[in-house]
Amino acid sequence: MNIWEIATNYYQYFLRGTRTTILISLLTVFCGSILGCLIAFMRLSKFKPLEKFASVYITVIRGTPMLVQLYIVYYQLDFISYPTGTLFGVDLERALPCIIALSINSSAYVAEIIRAGIQAVDKGQMEGARSCGMTNAQAMRYVVMPQAVKNILPAIGNEFVTMVKETSIIQYLGIGDLMYNNGIVVTSTYNPLPCYYISAIIYLALNIILGKGLNIFEGRLRKSER
Repeated sequence: MNIWEIATNYYQYFLRGTRTTILISLLTVFCGSILGCLIAFMRLSKFKPLEKFASVYITVIRGTPMLVQLYIVYYQLDFISYPTGTLFGVDLERALPCIIALSINSSAYVAEIIRAGIQAVDKGQMEGARSCGMTNAQAMRYVVMPQAVKNILPAIGNEFVTMVKETSIIQYLGIGDLMYNNGIVVTSTYNPLPCYYISAIIYLALNIILGKGLNIFEGRLRKSER
């Protein structure tokens, strides 16, 4: 079978896998951003134990392979009874350990993005806000963060693009993402190369679409600064 025949005869497998990949990526970036925000503020904290914990957390997560983290979370949390059922056709009981592991991994990178975005704001902004009578929390919320967000959001978008590709490792836990379904088609056709070409095209298309969306978003951010 050639690439066209495989694409037309097994398109439902590729569509199903693409849907799962997108869903897992969205949930991972959402959860990873929330956790990453918390870790970033801990990293910036003047309370040394929190700052040290966040620093070690980021170092460990960024310094170990994602696949190792995935297996550690999967086996370490095997005592948890995950909710059963499906979400857009995705088995939650199987998917949640993967989302947790990927979110933990993503959070370390998001934390550094947020930290860098906040530190990129001129220190005079915080000092000016404090001189106007604002507390640290108020100055951060109303003065620093609105400026930092313009630096942070495009980088968070790039993390989403990266996560779309990195979700391919969840196939090893039997999650029906794009690569898992690609494997099913390979087994059925005994012709792996066209299958991997199709998967590569899908990943490329997803990332091109995301990249275009990010460019539009960044353009609007620049216009709002004028």
